[in-house]
Amino acid sequence: MDLKNIDELGITLKELRTDKGLNQEDLANMLNVKRQTYSAWERGISSPDIETLSFLADFYSVSTDYLLGRTDTRNTSDEISNAVEDDPELLDFWNELKEREDLQLLFKQTKSLSPKDIKQIIRIIKAIEDEEDKIY
Repeated sequence: MDLKNIDELGITLKELRTDKGLNQEDLANMLNVKRQTYSAWERGISSPDIETLSFLADFYSVSTDYLLGRTDTRNTSDEISNAVEDDPELLDFWNELKEREDLQLLFKQTKSLSPKDIKQIIRIIKAIEDEEDKIY
């Protein structure tokens, strides 16, 4: 990591920590490191390993790119929300997708499918819906 990135990481870590109302000791204990180690990260003297960086990104609900100063967007979720805010129906769907693990799994499973395969799945879903309508 170059010096510019390590300085930006330190600034960002301090900002996120203070936003959460935590002190360095709190974070150091949570990460199972000495307070001096954590302090060195915030001062840009050293940087955490990849696992710790990943943990911090998850803990603060930001991307690792945000931690490293490679983007100003805290996470992709915010970026997508901003992109779809002009379409209320799409925004509602996006907000629901963020919360529902079953929908996330569905999209992950269909991500690599061809358009033809996705159309087939849609036909199957519609057939199931039609069948349910007949029962009720």
